[in-house]
Amino acid sequence: MLTVGDKFPEFDLTATVSTDMKNAFAQISNESDAGKWKVFFFWPKDFTFVCPTEIAAFGKLHSEFTDRDAVVYGGSTDSEFVHHAWRVHHEDLKDLPFPMLADIKRELSTALGILDKNAGVCLRATFIVDPEGIIRHASVYDLSVGRNPQEIVRTLDALQTDELCPCNWNKGEQTLNAA
Repeated sequence: MLTVGDKFPEFDLTATVSTDMKNAFAQISNESDAGKWKVFFFWPKDFTFVCPTEIAAFGKLHSEFTDRDAVVYGGSTDSEFVHHAWRVHHEDLKDLPFPMLADIKRELSTALGILDKNAGVCLRATFIVDPEGIIRHASVYDLSVGRNPQEIVRTLDALQTDELCPCNWNKGEQTLNAA
């Protein structure tokens, strides 16, 4: 699995961005939103049980990420059409404010090293990538355990300080001095 300090891989994927079929899809690449912090989170499969709880939670925090000049991309190995159907038919996903990446060839998930060895689907992986394309945070959860998107916001805050941040540090609190 790629980790902190590695360059995030190049990619070019179709993403679901709306429930309206006239403008439901867009191409998203590693060049999209250049100069911004990026949060990528991956889930195993659409139309499952834990996944929509996480996806909806990331959606509810959209303004938190935007306030930090960060964009969020979600993704799985499902197609853009499956993503679209899920958004149309799941009340909590209808108005998501971020693209759902369709990694159907498993190129990005393979490059990241986040495919479950038995199921062949994405693990619950999260990456925070700085404006230069360098991974600054990487985490992965078991298929059955949901992550805490608020912790991703806290981690992004800490990374953006470029300071030493103690355990459980929150934005606005004192950072540490090395001297």
